[in-house]
Amino acid sequence: MTLAPLIIMSGPSGSGKSTLIRATVAESKVPLRLAISATTRPRRPGEIDGVDYHFWSLEQFQQRLAEGAFLEHAQVHGKHYYGTPRSEVDGYRERGVGVILDIDVQGAALVRPLYPDHLSVFVALSDPATYGRRLRQRGSESEETIARRMATAGRELDRVKEYQYVILNDDLEHAVHRLLDLIEQHRNHSQGDDDAR
Repeated sequence: MTLAPLIIMSGPSGSGKSTLIRATVAESKVPLRLAISATTRPRRPGEIDGVDYHFWSLEQFQQRLAEGAFLEHAQVHGKHYYGTPRSEVDGYRERGVGVILDIDVQGAALVRPLYPDHLSVFVALSDPATYGRRLRQRGSESEETIARRMATAGRELDRVKEYQYVILNDDLEHAVHRLLDLIEQHRNHSQGDDDAR
């Protein structure tokens, strides 16, 4: 049986990855959804539990962790936990809904071996200066936070070769079409493999 695709996506802050994913889900002709991560960080104004994140207490998160409920998890900046629940992926794929994981390079490295049929995509920009400029345009982060994110971006860009494809997100419309093409090629290839068995 061919499962719906699992698309693993990573990219530095400021690469426009979230916008690219939202546009791709909206334009896709096949059912696609973004997996919702769980976190112990407090909910920000306007965020909705079960839509933006699953907002869990530390106790809830640790209990689910002990039960093996996560594909990957991490403690970010020594404070809050984030993780991808298995329930956000497996059941949907079995029902024919493709799943996109928006995760960092460490999480992606843990998930890839679990799903040999995955499609992995790294989202980047052709001009490194654009990352910082986009982060400053948000107007929501301090220079200290931006500097930390930029340092993280450098480390992430060093691992780009771990991914099957790189999409340059300088032009959103072009990037969306490229990602949709890759997903369609991946689906056709997977179905071909299944027919050959």
